[in-house]
Amino acid sequence: MKLLKSVPLLGWIILAIVLGILLGPVMPLWLGSAFLTYNSIFSGFLGFVVPLIIFGLVAPAIAELGKGAGKWLGITALIAYGSTIAAGLLAYFVSRWLFTAPLSGGGVEAIGEGEASGFEPYITLVKAAGDSATEIVMPPVLDVMSALVLAFIIGVGITSFHSKVLFRGVVEFRTIIEAVIRRIVVPALPLFIFGIFMDLSASGSAVTVITKFLLVAVVSFVLTLVVLLVQYSIAGAMNKQNPLKSLWNMRDAYFTALGTSSSAATIPVTLASTKKNKVSDAVAGFVVPLCATIHLSGSMVKITCFSIAVLLLTGGDVSFGAYFPFILMLGVMMVAAPGVPGGAIAAAAGLLVQMLHFGEVEVGLMFAAYIALDSFGTATNVTGDGALAMIMNKLTRGNLGTQAQDPEDEIVELADGTETGSGALA
Repeated sequence: MKLLKSVPLLGWIILAIVLGILLGPVMPLWLGSAFLTYNSIFSGFLGFVVPLIIFGLVAPAIAELGKGAGKWLGITALIAYGSTIAAGLLAYFVSRWLFTAPLSGGGVEAIGEGEASGFEPYITLVKAAGDSATEIVMPPVLDVMSALVLAFIIGVGITSFHSKVLFRGVVEFRTIIEAVIRRIVVPALPLFIFGIFMDLSASGSAVTVITKFLLVAVVSFVLTLVVLLVQYSIAGAMNKQNPLKSLWNMRDAYFTALGTSSSAATIPVTLASTKKNKVSDAVAGFVVPLCATIHLSGSMVKITCFSIAVLLLTGGDVSFGAYFPFILMLGVMMVAAPGVPGGAIAAAAGLLVQMLHFGEVEVGLMFAAYIALDSFGTATNVTGDGALAMIMNKLTRGNLGTQAQDPEDEIVELADGTETGSGALA
C-alpha cells in the first residue's frame, strides 16, 4: 500500500495511457463496455460536482482578496489578471498558427459515442431524463455560469458587509470541495484516462492523438519560457535591470517548483529569490504569497494550447470570437485553482464543457495532457511572480505602507485542526 501511495499522479496517468493503448485492440467487448460504464458514471459525477467546485473555490477566493492592502491589492490583482490573459492570447495565436495545419481533421470526432470502437456503456449518467432505460438522471444543482455568478455575489457581499460567519462558511465549504477533488476526483482520474485511451486505441485513433500531442507539449513548454522572457523584459525595463540576470536570479524558485508542483510550497524560495532582484521585504512579502494564488500564466498557456489542439482534432470552433470569452473566464477560474495536483484543470473543467462544448473524451484528454506538464506550468507561475513583484516594487517605491497583509495569514482553523488558506497549487 505504501508503494502504491508513493507513485505520483503523473506516474499513474502515464501507466493508464500506456495500458489503454496496448490493451484497447484486444479488450473483450464486455470488459471494454464495463470500463466505459465507469467512465460514463465518473463523467456524470464530474458534471454534477463542477458547479460546486466553481462556487466552493471562487467565493472564498474573492472574499479573501477583499481583505488585503487596499488599492495596492486591486492593482496587483489587475496586473496579475492582465498577465494571465496576455499569456492566454499569446498561446491562442501561436497555437492557431502552428497547430491548424497538422492537427485539423484529427479523425477523433466520433470517439465518445462508442460507435468507432464498438464499446457501449451499460449504464450512463445524464443531466436530463431521456428515453433509454439504462440512463440515470443526475442533474447538477446549478449550471456553470450560475455557480460563477453566485460565487461573485457571495464573495463580494462578504467583503462589503464583513460577514465573519458567512466567510467561515464558504472557507469551510472550500475545504469540503478540496477534499472531494483530492480524495475522489484525482484518484479516479487514472482509470478514467485508461478508459478513454482504451477506446481511442480500439478505434485506431490513439497513436494519432499521442503523436500530435507531443508537438503541443513542446510548443507549450517553449511558450512558458517566452512568457517569462516577456514578463522580465517589462519588469527589467521599469527597474533598469538586466532582464536575463533578473530571470536567472529566480532559478531556485523555478527548479523548486518543478519538484514540488506547488506554488504555495515554493513561496519561501520564491521570496528569497525575488529579494535578489532588489525588491523590498514589504513588497515581496505582500506580492509573492498573493500572486501564488492569482497569477497563473503558465497554467493558462498549457490549458489554452491543449484546448486549441483538442478543438482542432475534434473539429471544434477555434475562431477568436468563440474562444476569447473562454480566455477571459479562465483567467478568473485560475484565481481559484485548488491546492491539489491537477487542481487548475479541475477548476477549469466546467468552462471547457460549458463554453467550448467539450465532451467526456475531450475533458479526459485535457486532464491527461495538463497533468503531464503540471510542474512546468507551476514553475512558470512562481517565476513570473518575481517579475510582478519587481513591477509593484517600482510602482510603490518599495513600500506598501502599514496596510500590507500577507494573504497566507487569511487562515481559518477548522474543527478538526486542519487549516485552509489562499495558497494554491497550479
